[in-house]
Amino acid sequence: MGRINNAFASARSQQRAAFVAYLCAGDPDFDTSLAACLAVVGAGADVLELGVPFSDPLADGLTNQLAAQRALESGITSARVIDLVRAIRKVSEVPIVFYTYYNLVFSNGVENYVKKAAGAGVDGLLILDLPPEEAGEAAAACRRNSVDTVCIVAPTTPDSRLEKIAAAATGFIYYVSREGVTGVRDTLAGGIPEAVARIKARTALPVAVGFGISTRAQVTQVAAYADGVVVGSALVNLIRDGLGARAQIAPSLSRKVSELLAGTKKP
Repeated sequence: MGRINNAFASARSQQRAAFVAYLCAGDPDFDTSLAACLAVVGAGADVLELGVPFSDPLADGLTNQLAAQRALESGITSARVIDLVRAIRKVSEVPIVFYTYYNLVFSNGVENYVKKAAGAGVDGLLILDLPPEEAGEAAAACRRNSVDTVCIVAPTTPDSRLEKIAAAATGFIYYVSREGVTGVRDTLAGGIPEAVARIKARTALPVAVGFGISTRAQVTQVAAYADGVVVGSALVNLIRDGLGARAQIAPSLSRKVSELLAGTKKP
């Protein structure tokens, strides 16, 4: 079993949902980003989802768009993102998933990109804008390099398409709980229990739920039904708020992750 599978299995054995923490790689600079990643991992995050900075992140709300902009302006490139993974791997075996766009994969050569990511210690790829019908080359490269594929299901995904998505995934299914882009919300989207049940009827893979989850109470609500809970913008906002005192970013992230993790226990 790979690190992703092991992380969800471990959380399940502890009767809780896995906590998936999203950060944008290189935000706001390499060293601060590394400290941020190690802080969320040290606080107990089960999976680290690293957003690969992109100039046109269509699935992301303003919070994550600005994080990508900060990273790019600090000089972060695809090669430096790989360096960041290598640096994390020196101290942690946490599963790492790249949250990325196909342009970044394709422009570097699909096989080359996946091979380098795997060599650095990346466990999974979530390519946001690559539908399973067009993912043959990337899926094959992932299989050859022992990298899991993570696929997205939306509230509007019909059953017929859900079957294809479930068949294409090997790591976990990421259910985006609301239409639109990423970002903090005051309330959870409706229909999460029903959506998770619908997905679980078609796959044995873990189902993680994200988009709009930012508080311990919201984590608790989602953890009652899902195998994993994804929190991103609420963490990225702490980086934004700490830009004037960057040494405080890692401690604030650690406190926030600890608070959110307390909500992952199953009822």
